[in-house]
Amino acid sequence: MDTIVKAGVKQCPFIIKNSNKLVHSKQVFTDNYVKCPVFKQVTRNFTTSCPMSQASYSLKTEEKRNVQSHEQSQESQVFEYTNFMEDELIRKRADNSYRYFNNINRIANEFPMAHQDNTNEKVTVWCSNDYLSLSKHPKVIKRAHEVIDMYGVGAGGTRNIAGHNQHCMYLENEIAKLHKQEGALVFSSCFVANDTILATLGKKFPNMVYISDELNHASMITGIKNSRCVKKIFKHNDMEDLENILKTLPKDQPKMIIFESVYSMCGSVSPIKKIVSLAKEYGALTFLDEVHAMGLYGPHGAGVAEHLDFEHHLKMGLKKDPEYKTVMEEIDLITGTLGKSFGAVGGYAAGSKIMIDYIRSFAPGFIFTTTLPPSVMAAAEEAINLTKRNITLRTQQQRITNYLKLKLAKERNIPMLKNSSHILPVFVGDALLAKKASDMLLKKHKIYCQAINYPTVAKGTERLRVTPTPGHTFEHCDVLIDALDDVFTQLNIPRLADYKDVTDLELFENGNGDRLWTEDMLKLTNNDLQDNVFADQREFLGSSKGY
Repeated sequence: MDTIVKAGVKQCPFIIKNSNKLVHSKQVFTDNYVKCPVFKQVTRNFTTSCPMSQASYSLKTEEKRNVQSHEQSQESQVFEYTNFMEDELIRKRADNSYRYFNNINRIANEFPMAHQDNTNEKVTVWCSNDYLSLSKHPKVIKRAHEVIDMYGVGAGGTRNIAGHNQHCMYLENEIAKLHKQEGALVFSSCFVANDTILATLGKKFPNMVYISDELNHASMITGIKNSRCVKKIFKHNDMEDLENILKTLPKDQPKMIIFESVYSMCGSVSPIKKIVSLAKEYGALTFLDEVHAMGLYGPHGAGVAEHLDFEHHLKMGLKKDPEYKTVMEEIDLITGTLGKSFGAVGGYAAGSKIMIDYIRSFAPGFIFTTTLPPSVMAAAEEAINLTKRNITLRTQQQRITNYLKLKLAKERNIPMLKNSSHILPVFVGDALLAKKASDMLLKKHKIYCQAINYPTVAKGTERLRVTPTPGHTFEHCDVLIDALDDVFTQLNIPRLADYKDVTDLELFENGNGDRLWTEDMLKLTNNDLQDNVFADQREFLGSSKGY
């Protein structure tokens, strides 16, 4: 029967397309295969006439068949793990959401170039999250070399057992000072940070309610699920919907608003000031994920929260103003990554010293995880120093972004989701077309730009996600513009004008859109930064080691 089942599965379009429950029930096949034209054809290849129909059963034969029947019954109760997984993968391929990984090897001294299998064939990378090109910066690489030569490859254990060192403490001090918070804690990734923090706080605070933006990252969604506490979802960036939810909750009930500053797949920016204001009014904590904003916004690269008080932070440098509390300082928890703008790997959380000490003491994802390698933490510290002292990295990145947005929309009629951030979501709207577009860019134009499909984005909103960096030149931009224009033509992908009657899709029109960086901000240079930004502020914070 196993042979018949497997042969039938491969031939039957109904089973491939529909519920996997049918695939794994041999009893269904046994009872109903004669009614199915596909399985009837399959059985013809494997069955013969039964000799028992021409002879009477002996007692011995009957006993033997009873034993066999019992064994088959026992066997049928075993879940068919491999078949289940095969069926899931078949359906994933069928809806074009199956993911193929390209072999992309980014070259340290030739940013933004990479090679694939053949080291002589180079491609230009346009979808990396190495937003400031710092993973290839000579000073960052040099610092990593120095530390790995002195301290080796691994940290040797968790923070509690042999893995706590000066590199952790220096890095956490740097992060806390950047966000003007009392403490910070480094994790193996920001996924782990978001997951374990939300899971821990949700379990610890009595009757905690999480209020989450509907487009939040999977790491936060996972943490909320793992907390097993009550959750409320508000419409993306919809402050009226958020307030309506807050109104239904007692003011003295623990609650936390969870949101991002820049949403990575659409590029939208959250109304942070309004969220913080609502949180204060209704007694809620705030949890802000700045992963895709770090390094790119604010005079020192501390994210969108810093950018909202741009002039004040530019004037104060890294010092706090005792007479004025900025939006960034009012946020209860800020999480970020070391693996994007800072060019390394890892995640972190920054907040009050009591909040950080609490997470340090209770979050399993921190307690039971091996510490990041010393060389990685030292390189990340160096990258943060470079970021805060080089506003020109941010201004150049913005110039490249603005140039691309304007040229693609106004001159080539290429549709992009409207936003005010650095992310260019080139809209395709079809999974198969998006993959074909990505493949054509790579094979024909030697440009690597990965297609983004379900479950990262909703079905029907598939796109190419372009991420400019200061390492890209205007010449690189022109090559990309021509390539995208050609791909849209060759694959007959709808252009911007084709969406003029579509009301539920916000696209750029002639490259216009609100910009976080004003023209005056873009004129700033490193000489406009305060002296304290360049001073050595190394120290060990109590929240890093315990009080």
